Amino acid sequence: MRVFDAHFHIIDFDFPIFENQGYTPPSYMVTDYQNETADLNVVGGAVVSGSFQGFDQGYLLNALKQMGPAFCGVTQLPFTVTDDEIVSLHNNGVRALRFNIKRGGSEDLSKLDYFARRVYDLVGWHSELYVDAKELSEIASTIENLPAISIDHLGLSEEGLTHLLKLVDKGIHVKATGFGRVELNVENTLKSIYETNPDALMFGTDLPSTRAKRPFEYEDIELIRHLFDEKATDKILYTNALKWYFK
Repeated sequence: MRVFDAHFHIIDFDFPIFENQGYTPPSYMVTDYQNETADLNVVGGAVVSGSFQGFDQGYLLNALKQMGPAFCGVTQLPFTVTDDEIVSLHNNGVRALRFNIKRGGSEDLSKLDYFARRVYDLVGWHSELYVDAKELSEIASTIENLPAISIDHLGLSEEGLTHLLKLVDKGIHVKATGFGRVELNVENTLKSIYETNPDALMFGTDLPSTRAKRPFEYEDIELIRHLFDEKATDKILYTNALKWYFK
């Protein structure tokens, strides 16, 4: 088994941390992540900027330097960022732009169409949305026409699954992450997404599982291995995300 961890956070208080919705995260350094995943055969992954990190890039560049070229970054940026700054981030391992609709801390949704196209055209980045899928119907026409989009945490809600699957059928990717924070039937959702598009699902640990009702457990990986055959499991745990981030 090999794992490309498509979603985890590094929280380093040597860099700016902002309270978000009354929440301040715990410290979670690169060494903490490496120790916690030592038995998972993680061979690459994506460090994702959280709401509590705002537009700070320092922590992300520092983490990527420590983790090496098999890892990449997912950042939050203001739409006023210059092309040169985007190119510089790309050259230092950043590969995606995040819109945190659920928690804030990122650029707002009104900039999605313009900004997602801009970073894709400039450096080939996809854009990631942390959003409850029940809200997707309002922006589906925008999302389905964008060049490359992924949705975090299985879309979060059972209510949103129908909307999510319609977008998966049109090529949207979905992170199989945060099983302990979602309000849905995880097994049914995983199977439904895979049946709709076998290239869409991308596993991530979501470590350190900030604000989740239940943090990541090894059983989350075992669930995937139980539901799918070896080929499908490898796609979900490794290949799909590797191809998505390192096009």
